[in-house]
Amino acid sequence: MFRAPLGKREGARSRRAPVTGFPARPRRSACADKRRPTHYAPRHASLRTARPRPRGRLPRVTSAPALFAIATLIWGSTWLAITFQLGTVAPEVSVAYRFALAAALLATWCRATGRSLSFSRRDHAFLAAQGVLMFGANYVAVYQAERHLTSGLVAVLFSTIVFMNPIGMRLAYGAPLASRTIVAAVLGVAGVVLLFLPELATARQSSTVALGIALALGATLLATGGNLIAVRNHRASVGVFEGTAWGMAWGALTAALIAVATGAPLSFDPRPAYWLSLLYLAVFGSIVAFGAYFTLLKKAGVGVAGYTGVTTPVIAVLLSTLFEGFAWTSTAVLGVALAVAGNAITLRRGAVSTS
Repeated sequence: MFRAPLGKREGARSRRAPVTGFPARPRRSACADKRRPTHYAPRHASLRTARPRPRGRLPRVTSAPALFAIATLIWGSTWLAITFQLGTVAPEVSVAYRFALAAALLATWCRATGRSLSFSRRDHAFLAAQGVLMFGANYVAVYQAERHLTSGLVAVLFSTIVFMNPIGMRLAYGAPLASRTIVAAVLGVAGVVLLFLPELATARQSSTVALGIALALGATLLATGGNLIAVRNHRASVGVFEGTAWGMAWGALTAALIAVATGAPLSFDPRPAYWLSLLYLAVFGSIVAFGAYFTLLKKAGVGVAGYTGVTTPVIAVLLSTLFEGFAWTSTAVLGVALAVAGNAITLRRGAVSTS
């Protein structure tokens, strides 16, 4: 058999294996290739494999318009749900039931998903203040105001929160007053006034009307204070759901103390309409809606978040058209148009300033 000279064989070998300063890597057999470890899998294979979601992680909604829509759509529907709460049980007691149930459910969920409910004494003090203002006294004042005023007038008065929030941020945190926010607020409040103009025209002029106006404006001021404290809690890195659980607990305690102070009887309505609406208000009207609202407040500021006070009555009227036969007028249509225009200005791209 012919054998090439030694020099030619070495040259051929050198052409097959480049000179790198290291010995050539031996070839692996076909059987060995089948036993290759899995971490040598192609890099693009990980893109086809869904990463498991951490335990207790909810789908995150970070878009300001989406958060705004969740809060307003739910709170717009709670106007109908609240009508099933009135009658047998005192308003203060119903508020206590609502937020006690919401706080218990939310705290249980936080514990089950490993979220800590432990805070410093300073943070607890601010959480208590937020609960007293936003979840306790605010809701009791709104319920009491509707005893003396029509719901339309209460909605008009509460919509002034779009002015109180930016002014409060200016006084408390030195935040600038944007002209776009003021224009949107004027359009929104004007729209709500036109939307409920027939109810405002039929409001009785009596001493109880003045008391109802004072209660509605007081509730709006209390909600503004709760929003300002919520801004502080977010800046102190207090979790949205963990802080909301404690805030609702303090709010339920506040409503219960008000009920005791005013002599309201502690009763419960066993009818399905009452406890089903109570469950809806606790889960969706409190946990889901306030979770979206506080996330929106943290992301976009109180100016955008406070505009829910304008949009919520509009949603309520649209639902009232379907379920209660609301009669539309030309002024109501104009009012909705103004409110939508204010919404467009508030949520326009570039108008939302990240906190």
